[in-house]
Amino acid sequence: MEFAGALRQAIQSSGLTLERIRHRLGRRGLTVSVATLSYWQRGRSRPRSRTVVVALEEILQVPSGALIELLEDPAPSAAPVRGTSARGGVPGGPNGTERGRGVRDLWPDAERYACLVGQLDRSGDHRLERLSVHDVYRLDEARRFWTLSVRTVLRAAGDDIDRVVCVHQTGDGDLPGVVDGDAAGLLDVRYCRPGRIRAEGGLVAFELVFDRVLATGDTAVIEYELGPIGLPAPDSYDRRFSHPVHDYLALVRFDGDRLPARCYGFTAESSTSPRRRLGELWIGTSGSANLAAGTVRRGIVGIEWEWH
Repeated sequence: MEFAGALRQAIQSSGLTLERIRHRLGRRGLTVSVATLSYWQRGRSRPRSRTVVVALEEILQVPSGALIELLEDPAPSAAPVRGTSARGGVPGGPNGTERGRGVRDLWPDAERYACLVGQLDRSGDHRLERLSVHDVYRLDEARRFWTLSVRTVLRAAGDDIDRVVCVHQTGDGDLPGVVDGDAAGLLDVRYCRPGRIRAEGGLVAFELVFDRVLATGDTAVIEYELGPIGLPAPDSYDRRFSHPVHDYLALVRFDGDRLPARCYGFTAESSTSPRRRLGELWIGTSGSANLAAGTVRRGIVGIEWEWH
């Protein structure tokens, strides 16, 4: 979501008038007119002061960085990453001072991404704090099909939040069986229920409705499985972060006796940026490798592998 839209929704959710927001900024020594606030939420101009935007996040009670990241489009950054017995040094993510790209550029087809998510209810997304995301990607023995199991822990930074929107890349084609209003392709959804689903051109976007409406400070756990998805099975798995997450874990499991020759962690700024390898990961006796990251602000983090 662009900065103007996120700011507008945050103002509407807060119940504050622009005059009250101007007054509260003034008490912090920040002078911003009502007209300027109106321009910002309508997209006619953008703030130039980081201090003002940080103050707006506090006044509107949205998660720290929720507005700043949309304004600045920072490059992805991660704490030092560790996998199972990673060989050699494992550096952190790309330099945080580098300029990143917009959220849409995380996906190969930016317009298709915008079209799909624009059909879903994302009104509460910017008021949800991502505490942890754990992905388990499983590749079958024949390397023809893969499934993805996800567990996410969220915390509300506002009231009346009842859902979250998830987006995944499924390959070059549509996800088999996923049609408008149908939950096909989502397996074993737990602690939530599927809402609307949109799939097109190798992207699938869907709403997950919580089992209760969240108030400020409430937490929610959602679990779901996506797949099975077939030919051609890629030689990598990644997650695309449009919101910060405090803790991220990716685990890739290879079924059968045949294992890749090498496995690496990587990061990238966007779908068109070159991948930056983080280090080689051991594949354990369980036939799995994992990549654990600390806080990830935005960007792409994943695991790739090479066969003999």
